[in-house]
Amino acid sequence: MHVVEQGEGPLVLLLHGFPESWYAWRHQLPVLAAAGYRAVAVDARGYGRSSRPEGTEAYRAVALVGELVALVRALGEERAVLAGHDWGATLAGQAGLLRPEVFSAIALLGVPYTPPGGPRPSEVFASMGGDEEFYVPFLQRPGAEAEMERDVRGWLAGFYTTLSGRSGVVPPGPFFVPRGHAMRERFVDGPLPSWLSEAELDFYAGEFERTGFGGALARYRAMDRDWEDLAAWEGEPLRQPSLFLAGREDASLAWLSEAVDAFPRTLPGLRGTHLLDDCGHWVQQERPEEVGALLVEWLDGLAR
Repeated sequence: MHVVEQGEGPLVLLLHGFPESWYAWRHQLPVLAAAGYRAVAVDARGYGRSSRPEGTEAYRAVALVGELVALVRALGEERAVLAGHDWGATLAGQAGLLRPEVFSAIALLGVPYTPPGGPRPSEVFASMGGDEEFYVPFLQRPGAEAEMERDVRGWLAGFYTTLSGRSGVVPPGPFFVPRGHAMRERFVDGPLPSWLSEAELDFYAGEFERTGFGGALARYRAMDRDWEDLAAWEGEPLRQPSLFLAGREDASLAWLSEAVDAFPRTLPGLRGTHLLDDCGHWVQQERPEEVGALLVEWLDGLAR
């Protein structure tokens, strides 16, 4: 595993989402370090400089949770706090559920906690598209990465811009793909969002030009297997102290609103929900100072 570390103190692991890397946490690393925490931003398996095994089995949640436990041990610690964004939020919740003795508190950014269970994911997603295809089964299909890898920088620029706050995107946005068409046809045109410089886009593009998108998409392709693996935890709440942060303009909240409404039952240890105005999906990059301050406030409060 490749990680970027800064600071000394209680261990905080920072988990990124799709399609990003440890670099998504570049603004929070020094803030957490200055506040007295050992902040460690992780390249998820399949991304950046971490290993990229073939197939989907290696990307099951139980394997990734085990890898996080091993990372905590390799860093010389017994326990850690997790903060995750997007897929990183999903993994943080799964890790907290499976190994509560290791992961003592969970911050979720962008994607709310949903207990395991319910219908099989592939059945749910197949029913969502109507005449079009929901983006999850689109990304699960073998060869979906070809669209991205033909023009990595251009695809990333369009995806980041479209899901940013104030992008002007209207439903269905990029989340429903006309059958036989490309996801990027639904991206908005225009300049990069203010939170992303050309040099920062170059960093992301360089990583994916080197690695491809197969490892990144493997998490989507393992969703049904995760549903099977986690069946024993069906309906289980996440009991550790928790925090939820999201952009108020994050389009994914439209179909995840019921999960947020269920927080009194699913997150009994919740210590705060913050929806940031004029902010889209990339919350810790669009609003770095505010997210850093909220994380520090929450972390400082864990001792009380």
